[in-house]
Amino acid sequence: MNEQNSLTLITRDPARFDPLALDQLEATSRLEGMDRVVGLPDLHAGNGIAVGAAFWSQKRIWPHLVGSDIGCGMALWETSLAVRKFRVGKVDRKLQGLDEPWDGPVEHALAEAGLPPELASPALGTIGGGNHFVEFQRIEEVVASDRIAELGLKDDRVLMMVHSGSRGLGQAILQEQMASHGTEGLHDGTPDADVYLKRHNQAVRWAVVSRKVIANRFLDALGMSGNCLLDIVHNSVTRHRRGWLHRKGAAPADCGLVVIPGSRGDFSYLVEPLHDRAEDALCSLAHGAGRKWSRKDAHARLSRRFRVTDLQRTKLSSHVICEDRRLIFEEAPEAYKDIAGVIADLEAAGLVRVIARLRPMLSYKTRAS
Repeated sequence: MNEQNSLTLITRDPARFDPLALDQLEATSRLEGMDRVVGLPDLHAGNGIAVGAAFWSQKRIWPHLVGSDIGCGMALWETSLAVRKFRVGKVDRKLQGLDEPWDGPVEHALAEAGLPPELASPALGTIGGGNHFVEFQRIEEVVASDRIAELGLKDDRVLMMVHSGSRGLGQAILQEQMASHGTEGLHDGTPDADVYLKRHNQAVRWAVVSRKVIANRFLDALGMSGNCLLDIVHNSVTRHRRGWLHRKGAAPADCGLVVIPGSRGDFSYLVEPLHDRAEDALCSLAHGAGRKWSRKDAHARLSRRFRVTDLQRTKLSSHVICEDRRLIFEEAPEAYKDIAGVIADLEAAGLVRVIARLRPMLSYKTRAS
């Protein structure tokens, strides 16, 4: 862990961070009213704001630090399917039509979450683009058998991870805020802050509902059932120690177990947050491996070295469904950092205990439009 004034880096080696990401993080730490900033091991440069970071202010809220994908997060489900019965080819053939709008009762699903019908959208229950995905996994290694037993997890069942957010809803909320207030932020307790927080909280609940719908659509397509083990939001602003904690690509360490995905060709980790030193990192954890290259750089580098078919199989022999010829290069495993190093940084900082390591079997991003 490295500290400088109000800025803390959770890493064994700060030299591994992209200088642009560090510049973005330092610029944010200088915002008037900013009290603490933490860069997590998956820190990487974003669109003006570093991703893989947490920001705390006692009296101010900055919507642009949360970003446009309010409520984006990871859900992990245990399915009824035994690993030995998982056949990639069969699953691939059955996963059809899942990029199309959900034809289920959208308004009813929203009402169950206390959301108004005007938030109904054809995007609900769809994955979206960018780095969002659904991935089928199996437990590769049980590290903490006591916790696995307590959770009632069966190590012979297929797991399913869903990564998605609030789609266009969060984008619309951010655009309104930027048009009205830019990057100045909102003062705690003002009417403008209250309006933003209400809409933010709705977007978070919308994203949770959407991940549940996505999961059930995939389960239904495969004739399986399942139960949700966790749903963790990594883009949000919440109350914390009489102030406001903004997380931009940062998983919460105060909401139970967390799943931290690698790239689509690497392991993911089920971890238990440790509380003794949690405040060192503003009760936040890495939300993934973090990008090593921008999407533009990844496409430029990898499209010269690989064919699309090369990227449909990974080094772990998992299968990738991504029929967007540009996206498959932008989101290739090579564009991401080593997830084992990210986890090691979190362990070295005393922030997590690894419960299990998860192996990808099939990653779904998109079919051809």
